[in-house]
Amino acid sequence: MAAELIINADFYETRVALVENGQVAELYIERASDEGIAGNIYKGRVVRVLPGMQAAFVDIGLEKAAFLYVSDVHHPLMEVDQIFQEVAPQEEESQKVVLHEEAGDPEPYMDDRELPDLPIEDRLREGQEILVQVAKEPLGNKGARITTHVTLPGRNLVLMPLMDHVGVSRRIEDEKERKRLRDLVLEIKPAHCGFIVRTAAEGEDAEKIQAEMEFLLKLWQNIQRRSENAPVPSLVHRDLDITLRAVRDLFTKEVDRLVIDNPQEYKKVLQFTETFLPSLKNGVELYEGAEPIFDAYGIEMEVQRALSKKVWLKSGGYIVIETTEALTAIDVNTGRYVGKRNLEETILKTNLEAVKEIACQLRLRNLGGIIIIDFIDMEKEADREKVFNALKQAVRKDKSKTNILRMSELGLIEMTRKRTRESIGRTLCEPCFYCEGHGQLKSTQTLCYEILREIQREQRDLFGRNVLIQVHPRVAARLLDEERAALERLEEALHACFHVQGERTFHVEQYEITVEEN
Repeated sequence: MAAELIINADFYETRVALVENGQVAELYIERASDEGIAGNIYKGRVVRVLPGMQAAFVDIGLEKAAFLYVSDVHHPLMEVDQIFQEVAPQEEESQKVVLHEEAGDPEPYMDDRELPDLPIEDRLREGQEILVQVAKEPLGNKGARITTHVTLPGRNLVLMPLMDHVGVSRRIEDEKERKRLRDLVLEIKPAHCGFIVRTAAEGEDAEKIQAEMEFLLKLWQNIQRRSENAPVPSLVHRDLDITLRAVRDLFTKEVDRLVIDNPQEYKKVLQFTETFLPSLKNGVELYEGAEPIFDAYGIEMEVQRALSKKVWLKSGGYIVIETTEALTAIDVNTGRYVGKRNLEETILKTNLEAVKEIACQLRLRNLGGIIIIDFIDMEKEADREKVFNALKQAVRKDKSKTNILRMSELGLIEMTRKRTRESIGRTLCEPCFYCEGHGQLKSTQTLCYEILREIQREQRDLFGRNVLIQVHPRVAARLLDEERAALERLEEALHACFHVQGERTFHVEQYEITVEEN
Protein backbone atom coordinates (compact mmCIF):
# COMPACT_ATOMS: atom_id res chain seq x y z
CA MET A 1 0.00 0.00 0.00
CA ALA A 2 1.53 3.30 -1.15
CA ALA A 3 1.07 5.93 1.56
CA GLU A 4 2.27 9.50 2.08
CA LEU A 5 1.99 11.99 4.92
CA ILE A 6 1.43 15.54 3.64
CA ILE A 7 1.74 18.44 6.10
CA ASN A 8 0.68 22.02 5.35
CA ALA A 9 2.14 24.07 8.22
CA ASP A 10 1.32 27.79 8.32
CA PHE A 11 1.67 30.09 11.32
CA TYR A 12 -2.14 30.30 11.65
CA GLU A 13 -3.13 26.68 10.91
CA THR A 14 -1.51 23.27 10.47
CA ARG A 15 -3.18 20.56 8.40
CA VAL A 16 -2.02 16.95 8.18
CA ALA A 17 -3.28 14.51 5.55
CA LEU A 18 -2.56 10.79 5.42
CA VAL A 19 -2.85 9.72 1.77
CA GLU A 20 -3.26 6.02 0.98
CA ASN A 21 -3.16 4.86 -2.64
CA GLY A 22 -3.75 8.40 -3.84
CA GLN A 23 -6.83 8.93 -1.63
CA VAL A 24 -6.98 11.07 1.52
CA ALA A 25 -7.63 8.61 4.35
CA GLU A 26 -7.26 10.84 7.43
CA LEU A 27 -7.22 14.59 7.94
CA TYR A 28 -6.14 16.50 11.05
CA ILE A 29 -6.45 20.26 11.53
CA GLU A 30 -5.12 22.38 14.37
CA ARG A 31 -5.29 26.16 14.56
CA ALA A 32 -2.90 28.38 16.49
CA SER A 33 -5.90 30.06 18.12
CA ASP A 34 -7.43 26.75 19.21
CA GLU A 35 -4.73 24.20 20.00
CA GLY A 36 -5.87 20.70 20.89
CA ILE A 37 -5.61 19.61 24.52
CA ALA A 38 -6.14 15.83 24.27
CA GLY A 39 -3.23 14.10 25.99
CA ASN A 40 -2.35 17.12 28.14
CA ILE A 41 -1.91 16.52 31.88
CA TYR A 42 -3.35 18.99 34.39
CA LYS A 43 -3.33 19.49 38.13
CA GLY A 44 -6.98 20.15 38.91
CA ARG A 45 -9.45 20.56 41.74
CA VAL A 46 -12.73 18.69 42.15
CA VAL A 47 -15.48 21.32 42.17
CA ARG A 48 -18.54 19.09 42.28
CA VAL A 49 -19.29 15.41 42.89
CA LEU A 50 -22.53 14.07 41.38
CA PRO A 51 -23.59 10.78 43.02
CA GLY A 52 -26.68 10.60 40.80
CA MET A 53 -24.52 10.56 37.66
CA GLN A 54 -21.55 8.78 39.24
CA ALA A 55 -19.31 11.52 37.89
CA ALA A 56 -17.52 14.68 38.97
CA PHE A 57 -16.64 18.07 37.54
CA VAL A 58 -12.99 19.12 37.84
CA ASP A 59 -11.56 22.60 37.33
CA ILE A 60 -8.42 22.27 35.20
CA GLY A 61 -8.22 25.92 34.16
CA LEU A 62 -10.39 25.75 31.02
CA GLU A 63 -13.53 27.73 30.24
CA LYS A 64 -15.72 24.75 31.16
CA ALA A 65 -15.12 22.30 33.98
CA ALA A 66 -13.91 18.91 32.79
CA PHE A 67 -16.02 15.76 33.23
CA LEU A 68 -14.69 12.73 35.15
CA TYR A 69 -16.59 9.41 35.17
CA VAL A 70 -16.32 7.06 38.14
CA SER A 71 -14.68 4.40 35.94
CA ASP A 72 -11.90 6.88 35.10
CA VAL A 73 -10.86 7.36 38.74
CA HIS A 74 -7.83 5.21 39.45
CA HIS A 75 -7.72 5.23 43.25
CA PRO A 76 -10.28 6.33 45.83
CA LEU A 77 -9.54 9.68 47.49
CA MET A 78 -6.05 9.85 45.99
CA GLU A 79 -4.42 13.25 46.47
CA VAL A 80 -1.81 14.53 44.02
CA ASP A 81 1.04 14.06 46.47
CA GLN A 82 -0.05 10.46 47.05
CA ILE A 83 0.47 9.68 43.38
CA PHE A 84 4.20 9.95 43.88
CA GLN A 85 4.18 7.38 46.70
CA GLU A 86 1.34 5.06 45.67
CA VAL A 87 2.33 1.74 44.10
CA ALA A 88 0.16 -1.09 42.91
CA PRO A 89 0.51 -4.32 44.88
CA GLN A 90 2.78 -6.76 43.06
CA GLU A 91 1.14 -10.04 42.17
CA GLU A 92 2.69 -13.04 43.83
CA GLU A 93 2.31 -15.60 41.08
CA SER A 94 2.99 -13.65 37.90
CA GLN A 95 2.50 -10.26 36.33
CA LYS A 96 -0.73 -9.68 34.50
CA VAL A 97 -0.56 -9.65 30.73
CA VAL A 98 -3.54 -8.06 29.02
CA LEU A 99 -4.35 -7.38 25.41
CA HIS A 100 -4.85 -3.75 24.50
CA GLU A 101 -5.88 -2.25 21.22
CA GLU A 102 -3.62 0.20 19.40
CA ALA A 103 -2.39 3.00 21.64
CA GLY A 104 -2.86 6.66 20.95
CA ASP A 105 -6.19 6.29 22.72
CA PRO A 106 -5.68 8.10 26.04
CA GLU A 107 -7.93 5.67 27.90
CA PRO A 108 -5.96 2.51 28.75
CA TYR A 109 -7.34 -0.88 29.52
CA MET A 110 -8.53 -1.15 33.10
CA ASP A 111 -9.45 -4.37 34.84
CA ASP A 112 -12.45 -3.58 37.08
CA ARG A 113 -11.34 -6.25 39.56
CA GLU A 114 -8.41 -4.07 40.60
CA LEU A 115 -10.70 -1.65 42.45
CA PRO A 116 -13.51 -2.27 44.89
CA ASP A 117 -16.92 -1.34 43.53
CA LEU A 118 -16.85 2.08 45.18
CA PRO A 119 -19.23 4.90 44.20
CA ILE A 120 -17.88 8.25 43.08
CA GLU A 121 -18.58 9.89 46.46
CA ASP A 122 -16.23 7.41 48.14
CA ARG A 123 -13.48 8.01 45.61
CA LEU A 124 -13.50 11.80 45.36
CA ARG A 125 -14.47 14.77 47.49
CA GLU A 126 -15.06 18.41 46.61
CA GLY A 127 -11.94 20.54 46.91
CA GLN A 128 -9.62 17.57 46.35
CA GLU A 129 -6.53 18.14 44.17
CA ILE A 130 -5.93 15.44 41.55
CA LEU A 131 -3.69 14.84 38.54
CA VAL A 132 -5.70 14.18 35.39
CA GLN A 133 -5.20 13.74 31.66
CA VAL A 134 -7.55 14.91 28.91
CA ALA A 135 -9.06 11.86 27.22
CA LYS A 136 -11.46 13.70 24.91
CA GLU A 137 -11.40 17.24 23.57
CA PRO A 138 -14.37 19.48 24.43
CA LEU A 139 -17.06 18.53 21.90
CA GLY A 140 -19.83 21.00 21.08
CA ASN A 141 -21.29 22.30 24.34
CA LYS A 142 -19.60 19.60 26.42
CA GLY A 143 -16.45 20.14 28.42
CA ALA A 144 -13.38 17.96 28.12
CA ARG A 145 -13.53 14.40 29.38
CA ILE A 146 -10.65 13.53 31.67
CA THR A 147 -9.16 10.47 33.34
CA THR A 148 -6.76 9.79 36.18
CA HIS A 149 -5.39 6.82 34.21
CA VAL A 150 -2.38 8.79 32.95
CA THR A 151 -0.66 7.45 29.82
CA LEU A 152 2.46 8.78 28.08
CA PRO A 153 2.68 7.70 24.44
CA GLY A 154 5.98 7.22 22.66
CA ARG A 155 6.77 5.90 19.24
CA ASN A 156 6.90 2.20 20.15
CA LEU A 157 5.50 2.16 23.68
CA VAL A 158 2.87 3.80 25.84
CA LEU A 159 3.77 4.16 29.51
CA MET A 160 1.00 3.57 32.07
CA PRO A 161 2.75 4.70 35.27
CA LEU A 162 -0.14 3.83 37.60
CA MET A 163 -0.90 0.33 36.30
CA ASP A 164 1.04 -2.92 36.45
CA HIS A 165 -0.01 -4.21 33.01
CA VAL A 166 1.68 -5.16 29.76
CA GLY A 167 -0.36 -5.06 26.54
CA VAL A 168 0.38 -5.54 22.85
CA SER A 169 -1.40 -3.80 19.99
CA ARG A 170 -3.96 -6.00 18.29
CA ARG A 171 -2.67 -4.75 14.96
CA ILE A 172 0.44 -6.86 15.41
CA GLU A 173 -0.96 -10.15 14.13
CA ASP A 174 2.16 -12.36 14.11
CA GLU A 175 1.90 -14.42 17.32
CA LYS A 176 5.69 -15.01 17.46
CA GLU A 177 6.37 -11.28 17.27
CA ARG A 178 3.67 -10.56 19.85
CA LYS A 179 5.25 -13.01 22.28
CA ARG A 180 8.75 -11.61 21.64
CA LEU A 181 7.68 -8.05 22.34
CA ARG A 182 5.60 -9.00 25.37
CA ASP A 183 8.42 -11.04 26.90
CA LEU A 184 10.94 -8.29 26.16
CA VAL A 185 8.89 -5.60 27.90
CA LEU A 186 8.15 -7.87 30.87
CA GLU A 187 11.86 -8.56 31.25
CA ILE A 188 13.15 -4.97 31.17
CA LYS A 189 10.34 -2.90 32.67
CA PRO A 190 10.47 -1.73 36.30
CA ALA A 191 7.95 -3.09 38.78
CA HIS A 192 4.65 -1.34 39.49
CA CYS A 193 4.21 0.32 36.09
CA GLY A 194 2.76 -0.83 32.80
CA PHE A 195 3.36 -0.51 29.07
CA ILE A 196 1.43 -0.95 25.85
CA VAL A 197 3.49 -2.09 22.87
CA ARG A 198 2.39 -0.09 19.83
CA THR A 199 2.12 -1.32 16.26
CA ALA A 200 5.24 0.64 15.26
CA ALA A 201 7.33 -1.58 17.59
CA GLU A 202 6.92 -4.59 15.30
CA GLY A 203 10.41 -5.77 14.31
CA GLU A 204 12.27 -3.26 16.53
CA ASP A 205 15.31 -4.44 18.50
CA ALA A 206 15.61 -4.58 22.28
CA GLU A 207 18.00 -1.61 22.51
CA LYS A 208 15.54 0.75 20.86
CA ILE A 209 12.63 -0.47 23.00
CA GLN A 210 14.67 -0.08 26.19
CA ALA A 211 15.90 3.41 25.22
CA GLU A 212 12.32 4.59 24.66
CA MET A 213 11.19 2.98 27.92
CA GLU A 214 13.87 4.90 29.83
CA PHE A 215 12.87 8.14 28.08
CA LEU A 216 9.19 7.73 29.03
CA LEU A 217 10.02 6.86 32.63
CA LYS A 218 12.22 9.95 32.89
CA LEU A 219 9.43 12.05 31.40
CA TRP A 220 7.03 10.77 34.07
CA GLN A 221 9.52 11.64 36.81
CA ASN A 222 9.74 15.20 35.44
CA ILE A 223 5.94 15.47 35.41
CA GLN A 224 5.83 14.31 39.03
CA ARG A 225 8.38 16.92 40.07
CA ARG A 226 6.52 19.73 38.28
CA SER A 227 3.23 18.66 39.84
CA GLU A 228 4.49 18.85 43.41
CA ASN A 229 4.76 22.64 43.42
CA ALA A 230 2.38 23.54 40.59
CA PRO A 231 -0.58 25.81 41.40
CA VAL A 232 -4.16 24.57 41.05
CA PRO A 233 -5.47 24.55 38.40
CA SER A 234 -2.53 24.42 35.99
CA LEU A 235 -1.12 22.63 32.96
CA VAL A 236 1.61 20.22 34.05
CA HIS A 237 2.50 18.52 30.75
CA ARG A 238 1.63 19.46 27.18
CA ASP A 239 1.53 16.76 24.53
CA LEU A 240 3.46 17.21 21.28
CA ASP A 241 2.10 19.68 18.74
CA ILE A 242 0.14 18.35 15.78
CA THR A 243 3.17 18.12 13.47
CA LEU A 244 5.25 15.97 15.82
CA ARG A 245 2.19 13.94 16.89
CA ALA A 246 1.67 13.11 13.22
CA VAL A 247 5.29 12.03 12.91
CA ARG A 248 5.09 9.95 16.09
CA ASP A 249 1.75 8.28 15.39
CA LEU A 250 1.31 8.24 11.61
CA PHE A 251 4.83 8.13 10.10
CA THR A 252 5.18 4.35 10.10
CA LYS A 253 7.13 1.90 7.95
CA GLU A 254 4.08 1.66 5.67
CA VAL A 255 4.36 5.39 4.86
CA ASP A 256 6.75 5.95 1.96
CA ARG A 257 7.51 9.59 2.68
CA LEU A 258 6.58 12.67 4.68
CA VAL A 259 6.33 15.95 2.76
CA ILE A 260 6.08 19.28 4.60
CA ASP A 261 5.99 22.81 3.20
CA ASN A 262 7.38 24.83 6.13
CA PRO A 263 11.22 25.08 6.44
CA GLN A 264 11.15 25.63 10.23
CA GLU A 265 8.78 22.73 10.83
CA TYR A 266 10.86 20.64 8.41
CA LYS A 267 13.96 21.16 10.57
CA LYS A 268 11.96 20.26 13.68
CA VAL A 269 10.72 17.05 12.04
CA LEU A 270 14.27 16.14 10.99
CA GLN A 271 15.55 16.60 14.56
CA PHE A 272 12.70 14.45 15.88
CA THR A 273 13.32 11.67 13.36
CA GLU A 274 17.07 11.75 14.00
CA THR A 275 16.39 11.12 17.68
CA PHE A 276 13.49 8.67 17.55
CA LEU A 277 13.13 7.40 13.96
CA PRO A 278 16.57 7.42 12.30
CA SER A 279 15.57 4.71 9.83
CA LEU A 280 12.81 6.96 8.43
CA LYS A 281 14.82 10.19 8.25
CA ASN A 282 15.50 9.85 4.53
CA GLY A 283 11.77 9.74 3.89
CA VAL A 284 11.29 13.37 5.06
CA GLU A 285 11.08 15.95 2.26
CA LEU A 286 10.70 19.73 2.15
CA TYR A 287 8.14 20.87 -0.42
CA GLU A 288 9.37 23.95 -2.29
CA GLY A 289 6.88 24.17 -5.16
CA ALA A 290 5.10 27.41 -6.08
CA GLU A 291 1.67 25.78 -5.89
CA PRO A 292 0.26 25.31 -2.36
CA ILE A 293 1.08 21.79 -1.17
CA PHE A 294 -2.54 20.67 -0.64
CA ASP A 295 -3.39 21.85 -4.17
CA ALA A 296 -0.36 20.08 -5.65
CA TYR A 297 -1.37 16.76 -4.08
CA GLY A 298 -5.09 17.13 -4.79
CA ILE A 299 -5.97 17.28 -1.09
CA GLU A 300 -7.72 20.68 -1.09
CA MET A 301 -10.46 19.24 -3.26
CA GLU A 302 -10.87 16.31 -0.83
CA VAL A 303 -11.20 18.73 2.09
CA GLN A 304 -14.10 20.45 0.32
CA ARG A 305 -15.59 17.03 -0.51
CA ALA A 306 -15.46 16.09 3.17
CA LEU A 307 -17.87 18.96 3.91
CA SER A 308 -20.48 17.85 1.38
CA LYS A 309 -23.57 15.92 2.46
CA LYS A 310 -23.73 13.96 -0.78
CA VAL A 311 -20.84 11.74 -1.88
CA TRP A 312 -21.03 10.15 -5.34
CA LEU A 313 -19.91 6.58 -5.97
CA LYS A 314 -18.03 5.55 -9.10
CA SER A 315 -20.95 3.46 -10.34
CA GLY A 316 -23.33 6.43 -10.27
CA GLY A 317 -24.88 5.70 -6.89
CA TYR A 318 -24.36 8.01 -3.91
CA ILE A 319 -24.48 8.25 -0.13
CA VAL A 320 -25.93 11.08 1.95
CA ILE A 321 -24.35 11.87 5.33
CA GLU A 322 -26.39 13.79 7.91
CA THR A 323 -24.92 14.59 11.33
CA THR A 324 -27.04 15.47 14.36
CA GLU A 325 -26.19 16.16 17.99
CA ALA A 326 -26.63 12.51 19.01
CA LEU A 327 -25.86 10.45 15.92
CA THR A 328 -24.87 10.33 12.26
CA ALA A 329 -27.27 8.94 9.65
CA ILE A 330 -25.92 7.63 6.32
CA ASP A 331 -28.32 6.83 3.48
CA VAL A 332 -27.32 4.71 0.44
CA ASN A 333 -29.00 5.31 -2.94
CA THR A 334 -28.59 3.81 -6.44
CA GLY A 335 -28.71 7.29 -8.04
CA ARG A 336 -27.84 7.08 -11.74
CA TYR A 337 -26.71 3.45 -11.54
CA VAL A 338 -29.19 1.11 -13.30
CA GLY A 339 -27.13 -2.10 -13.33
CA LYS A 340 -26.72 -4.66 -16.09
CA ARG A 341 -28.64 -7.84 -15.22
CA ASN A 342 -31.25 -7.62 -12.50
CA LEU A 343 -32.40 -5.50 -9.58
CA GLU A 344 -30.88 -7.69 -6.86
CA GLU A 345 -27.43 -7.53 -8.45
CA THR A 346 -27.71 -3.74 -8.87
CA ILE A 347 -28.65 -3.27 -5.22
CA LEU A 348 -25.91 -5.57 -3.91
CA LYS A 349 -23.21 -3.93 -6.02
CA THR A 350 -24.30 -0.43 -4.91
CA ASN A 351 -24.33 -1.45 -1.23
CA LEU A 352 -20.88 -3.09 -1.45
CA GLU A 353 -19.44 -0.03 -3.18
CA ALA A 354 -21.06 2.21 -0.56
CA VAL A 355 -19.44 0.17 2.24
CA LYS A 356 -15.93 1.11 1.07
CA GLU A 357 -16.83 4.78 0.70
CA ILE A 358 -18.55 4.90 4.10
CA ALA A 359 -15.46 3.45 5.81
CA CYS A 360 -13.32 6.07 4.06
CA GLN A 361 -15.65 8.94 4.98
CA LEU A 362 -15.80 7.90 8.65
CA ARG A 363 -12.01 8.20 8.88
CA LEU A 364 -11.70 11.30 6.73
CA ARG A 365 -14.47 13.25 8.48
CA ASN A 366 -13.70 11.75 11.91
CA LEU A 367 -17.35 10.91 12.50
CA GLY A 368 -17.97 9.34 15.90
CA GLY A 369 -20.63 8.28 18.35
CA ILE A 370 -23.69 6.37 17.12
CA ILE A 371 -23.83 5.82 13.35
CA ILE A 372 -26.90 4.46 11.54
CA ILE A 373 -26.42 3.24 7.95
CA ASP A 374 -29.54 2.80 5.80
CA PHE A 375 -28.56 0.41 3.01
CA ILE A 376 -30.81 -0.31 0.06
CA ASP A 377 -33.16 -3.15 1.04
CA MET A 378 -31.94 -6.64 0.11
CA GLU A 379 -34.26 -9.64 0.12
CA LYS A 380 -31.60 -12.36 0.42
CA GLU A 381 -30.04 -13.06 3.80
CA ALA A 382 -26.80 -14.04 2.03
CA ASP A 383 -26.56 -10.57 0.45
CA ARG A 384 -27.13 -8.86 3.82
CA GLU A 385 -24.37 -11.02 5.30
CA LYS A 386 -21.99 -10.03 2.48
CA VAL A 387 -22.56 -6.34 3.14
CA PHE A 388 -22.13 -6.78 6.91
CA ASN A 389 -18.85 -8.70 6.50
CA ALA A 390 -17.61 -6.19 3.92
CA LEU A 391 -18.20 -3.33 6.36
CA LYS A 392 -16.34 -5.13 9.16
CA GLN A 393 -13.42 -5.70 6.80
CA ALA A 394 -13.45 -2.10 5.52
CA VAL A 395 -13.12 -0.52 8.99
CA ARG A 396 -10.15 -2.67 10.02
CA LYS A 397 -7.73 0.10 8.97
CA ASP A 398 -9.50 2.54 11.28
CA LYS A 399 -7.48 3.32 14.41
CA SER A 400 -10.61 4.43 16.26
CA LYS A 401 -12.46 1.63 18.01
CA THR A 402 -15.64 0.55 16.21
CA ASN A 403 -18.49 -1.78 17.16
CA ILE A 404 -20.82 -3.00 14.40
CA LEU A 405 -24.16 -4.75 14.90
CA ARG A 406 -25.66 -7.07 12.30
CA MET A 407 -28.03 -5.71 9.68
CA SER A 408 -31.66 -5.51 10.72
CA GLU A 409 -34.57 -6.67 8.58
CA LEU A 410 -35.09 -3.02 7.63
CA GLY A 411 -31.65 -2.89 6.03
CA LEU A 412 -30.15 -0.80 8.85
CA ILE A 413 -26.73 -1.31 10.38
CA GLU A 414 -26.06 0.30 13.75
CA MET A 415 -22.46 0.95 14.74
CA THR A 416 -20.42 3.08 17.08
CA ARG A 417 -17.06 4.74 16.50
CA LYS A 418 -14.95 6.16 19.30
CA ARG A 419 -14.71 9.94 19.18
CA THR A 420 -11.91 11.88 20.88
CA ARG A 421 -11.96 15.12 18.84
CA GLU A 422 -14.33 17.22 16.78
CA SER A 423 -15.30 16.09 13.30
CA ILE A 424 -13.91 17.94 10.29
CA GLY A 425 -17.33 19.48 9.68
CA ARG A 426 -17.54 20.95 13.18
CA THR A 427 -13.94 22.17 12.97
CA LEU A 428 -14.27 23.97 9.64
CA CYS A 429 -17.91 25.09 9.76
CA GLU A 430 -20.26 26.98 12.05
CA PRO A 431 -24.10 27.00 12.26
CA CYS A 432 -25.73 28.95 9.42
CA PHE A 433 -27.26 32.22 10.55
CA TYR A 434 -29.27 32.43 7.31
CA CYS A 435 -31.26 29.30 8.12
CA GLU A 436 -31.16 29.59 11.96
CA GLY A 437 -28.90 26.62 12.48
CA HIS A 438 -30.66 24.10 10.24
CA GLY A 439 -27.61 24.04 7.94
CA GLN A 440 -23.96 25.03 8.13
CA LEU A 441 -21.64 27.62 6.61
CA LYS A 442 -17.88 27.87 6.61
CA SER A 443 -16.75 29.92 9.59
CA THR A 444 -15.31 33.40 9.05
CA GLN A 445 -11.95 32.05 10.25
CA THR A 446 -12.01 29.30 7.61
CA LEU A 447 -12.98 31.84 4.91
CA CYS A 448 -10.16 34.17 5.95
CA TYR A 449 -7.68 31.34 5.62
CA GLU A 450 -9.12 30.39 2.20
CA ILE A 451 -8.62 33.99 1.08
CA LEU A 452 -5.04 33.99 2.38
CA ARG A 453 -4.35 30.75 0.51
CA GLU A 454 -5.98 32.18 -2.67
CA ILE A 455 -3.63 35.16 -2.43
CA GLN A 456 -0.70 32.75 -2.13
CA ARG A 457 -1.89 30.92 -5.26
CA GLU A 458 -2.04 34.19 -7.22
CA GLN A 459 1.13 35.68 -5.74
CA ARG A 460 2.86 36.10 -9.12
CA ASP A 461 0.03 38.26 -10.48
CA LEU A 462 -0.36 40.18 -7.21
CA PHE A 463 3.32 40.91 -6.53
CA GLY A 464 3.90 44.64 -6.04
CA ARG A 465 0.31 45.57 -6.91
CA ASN A 466 -2.63 47.25 -5.18
CA VAL A 467 -5.10 44.48 -4.40
CA LEU A 468 -8.82 44.85 -3.63
CA ILE A 469 -10.36 42.10 -1.47
CA GLN A 470 -14.17 42.21 -1.55
CA VAL A 471 -15.87 40.04 1.07
CA HIS A 472 -18.95 39.87 3.27
CA PRO A 473 -18.72 42.45 6.12
CA ARG A 474 -18.37 39.68 8.75
CA VAL A 475 -15.36 38.26 6.94
CA ALA A 476 -13.95 41.74 6.39
CA ALA A 477 -14.19 42.46 10.12
CA ARG A 478 -12.20 39.34 10.96
CA LEU A 479 -9.60 40.01 8.25
CA LEU A 480 -9.02 43.49 9.66
CA ASP A 481 -9.00 42.38 13.29
CA GLU A 482 -7.98 38.84 14.35
CA GLU A 483 -6.30 37.98 11.01
CA ARG A 484 -4.69 41.38 10.41
CA ALA A 485 -1.21 40.09 11.30
CA ALA A 486 -1.45 37.31 8.71
CA LEU A 487 -2.63 39.77 6.05
CA GLU A 488 0.21 42.17 6.85
CA ARG A 489 2.77 39.37 6.61
CA LEU A 490 1.51 38.54 3.13
CA GLU A 491 1.65 42.24 2.18
CA GLU A 492 5.31 42.38 3.21
CA ALA A 493 6.15 39.12 1.41
CA LEU A 494 4.48 40.26 -1.85
CA HIS A 495 5.40 43.97 -1.54
CA ALA A 496 1.72 44.59 -2.20
CA CYS A 497 -0.97 46.77 -0.68
CA PHE A 498 -4.26 45.10 0.29
CA HIS A 499 -7.57 46.95 0.58
CA VAL A 500 -10.36 45.02 2.31
CA GLN A 501 -13.89 46.09 1.37
CA GLY A 502 -17.07 44.75 2.95
CA GLU A 503 -19.94 44.06 0.54
CA ARG A 504 -23.33 43.62 2.19
CA THR A 505 -24.77 42.08 -0.98
CA PHE A 506 -22.23 39.23 -0.87
CA HIS A 507 -23.09 35.82 0.52
CA VAL A 508 -20.91 35.18 3.57
CA GLU A 509 -18.87 32.57 1.64
CA GLN A 510 -18.42 34.78 -1.42
CA TYR A 511 -15.26 36.80 -2.05
CA GLU A 512 -13.41 38.45 -4.92
CA ILE A 513 -9.72 39.33 -5.20
CA THR A 514 -8.85 41.81 -7.94
CA VAL A 515 -5.90 44.00 -8.93
CA GLU A 516 -6.70 47.72 -8.77
CA GLU A 517 -5.72 49.80 -11.75
CA ASN A 518 -3.24 52.60 -11.05
